[in-house]
Amino acid sequence: MGRVRTNSGPADELLIKLDRDAGVPLHRQIETSIRARIRAGLMRAGASLPPTRTLATGLGVSRGVVVEAYQQLVAEGYLVSRSGGYTQVAASMPPASAASAASTASTTQPAARSAGLGAGLGAGCRVDFGYGRTDVSQFPRAAWLRSVRTVLTTTPNDRFAYLDGRGVPELHETLCDYLNRVRGTAAVPGNMVICSGYGQGISLLIQVLVQHGARRIALEDPSSNDDARVLAGAAGLDVVGIPVGPDGVQVDALHRADADAVVLTPSHQWPTGGVLSAAARAEVIRWAERRGAIVVEDDYDAEYRYDRSPVGAMQGLAPDHVVYCGTASKTLAPGLRLGWLVLPPHLVADVAAAKVLADRGSPVIDQLTFADFLARGEFDRHLRRMRPVYRRRRDALLGALRTHLPDLEPAGIAAGQHVVAWLPPELDEAAVVTAAARHGLAIHGVGPYRIAGTGPGGLIFGYATLGEAAIAEGVALLATAIRDVRAP
Repeated sequence: MGRVRTNSGPADELLIKLDRDAGVPLHRQIETSIRARIRAGLMRAGASLPPTRTLATGLGVSRGVVVEAYQQLVAEGYLVSRSGGYTQVAASMPPASAASAASTASTTQPAARSAGLGAGLGAGCRVDFGYGRTDVSQFPRAAWLRSVRTVLTTTPNDRFAYLDGRGVPELHETLCDYLNRVRGTAAVPGNMVICSGYGQGISLLIQVLVQHGARRIALEDPSSNDDARVLAGAAGLDVVGIPVGPDGVQVDALHRADADAVVLTPSHQWPTGGVLSAAARAEVIRWAERRGAIVVEDDYDAEYRYDRSPVGAMQGLAPDHVVYCGTASKTLAPGLRLGWLVLPPHLVADVAAAKVLADRGSPVIDQLTFADFLARGEFDRHLRRMRPVYRRRRDALLGALRTHLPDLEPAGIAAGQHVVAWLPPELDEAAVVTAAARHGLAIHGVGPYRIAGTGPGGLIFGYATLGEAAIAEGVALLATAIRDVRAP
């Protein structure tokens, strides 16, 4: 515990308790303590906080830890920075926005939050294991704001005029540097198109593939049914499912599919979590080369890994046959609507033209801000900060499943923001989901995401937006629901 005097008078003190064994980053503990005191009215508007060096010394932490905590609270509106380096409590209380409320709830509240994809929280819902979300309360506002300011003060005027459909060159260069360094791609700036998330990216790509004569597209089975599957059907393509095993898509079935393109999630198959083996990747590439086909690599959450070494992107193996799709939706926030395609050279011009036709290009300021954010190393720092957060939540989920539901079989646990748990054969998936809803638990089954409609029953646990207490509560509710299903 550290007791530090503020610079507003000898009688004013700032009491913060740090628990170094709690598994919560120290800067997050400082933020939570100060935020809670302000919201409780225990720190008056205009009160000065200790200088960062003073507080760091008193707490026995590095100055950078305190700086990060102050910056986050400034971004949320709880604190303001004054000339001369003073930091004070803001004059007015910020509204209980989704961001500020969620930041507290992620560590202190047992209730879940609803955002993004998956089932929404109903009136009687207590916990929501909806998938496809990221904890937007952790968005690095202060660092993003610094990049916004840099862009607005240094960007040449001509960058704010109409550009071509590919996006701004600065983002192409920084993204290529990042992807080649971290994901093992063979990306070059001239082959990149910036888009508004994966949804738009796959839409543009499907349009172009149809223009190039594609008739059939293969999808993993099971796979997400809200982007490629719907868009391909609407574009007139035949859709064929390729069964997924424990290690990803079954390549022998791909050879029989007579497809012109295949959409894969090879680094963390959605939803089963399998990783496509090196031999299977090589065979997929050989298939694409023989047929002149395209492999669409949806690299949606590979940055979050916990118990395994990094798995490189397939695009680096065959840049002339693989389209690499990435977004900031799982790493930063889906509301940014930032995505990117690294394309084979022969598709770049047509995809860029489709982008221009769709919306005349993505917002320039957002692109330049992300480029600066990447170049400063802030993206890497954010990911390093978030990996242990999500790992603790994953560990809480696995621990609760072992305690309450040991006969469920978790899969895909080594990475990402969700876990699939396979049900014993005697349990009906739909009945479990329905019973869970009666007990205030929102959870998805695997069945609705199957193309062929057959396979073992399973449940998809999205844990990224839930605090550890909410995760434990949700699994306990599920155990009660399963007991109801099993009751005669």
